[in-house]
Amino acid sequence: MKRLDGKSALITGAARGIGTGFAEAYLREGATVAIADIDLDAARATAEALGDGAHAVHLDVTAQDSIDAAIAATVETAGKLDILINNAALFDADRTIDITRESYDRLYAVNVAGTLFTMQAAARQMIAQGHGGKIINMASQAGRRGEALVLVYCSTKAAVISMTQSAGLDLIRHGINVNAIAPGVVDGAHWEHVDATFARLEGKPIGQKRAEVEAGVPAGRYAVPADLAGMAVFLASSEADYIVSQTYNVDGGQWMS
Repeated sequence: MKRLDGKSALITGAARGIGTGFAEAYLREGATVAIADIDLDAARATAEALGDGAHAVHLDVTAQDSIDAAIAATVETAGKLDILINNAALFDADRTIDITRESYDRLYAVNVAGTLFTMQAAARQMIAQGHGGKIINMASQAGRRGEALVLVYCSTKAAVISMTQSAGLDLIRHGINVNAIAPGVVDGAHWEHVDATFARLEGKPIGQKRAEVEAGVPAGRYAVPADLAGMAVFLASSEADYIVSQTYNVDGGQWMS
């Protein structure tokens, strides 16, 4: 028997990167997976590539009607919702004196409010079903500490860790386990934006920041989505039924807690 046989999962921001990696792992373990993304065409392409058990759902985590519709579409297709991964997020960086309200509002709308209200909608569905569930929020090593040029992003991920603790303590009485994963640096297309942002702010050539960050990982390399998938499967499985409100570092040794 596979670890997630018969389970229905919804993964936000799943059309690419870490979210797609989680979807692949869940499908291998027997789950049905809603590939939820603001880019519906990309979600459809990913679901088609993943094959049986994957279906695309449009989801803009900044809009409540979109969140509610995505939960409803998942339940309509799979009959229920057992697992949510709050993966959708945005990154930005700037000097403290140059942070704009636009950047702040955009990151908090997705990383904090998006996580909260998608978690809330999933929890309501799980409570109505009456047999519990698993919610996994994506935090970050950036939520464990400050970074000089990453004030807003770091604070959003610290908020995710805090929300995970509080929601976990509240929802466990319904049999819903809320936990989080805090990755370190994960390879992917998003690093083009990150590297270019730091090149601008620190006056470094393109590629230098990326190399410096990788050199600082004790494990000696960036993570790839598959490095995080084992924890995502574990936290969604019955093996994690007694784990509540925790945030697990999966970062190659960058942070110890």
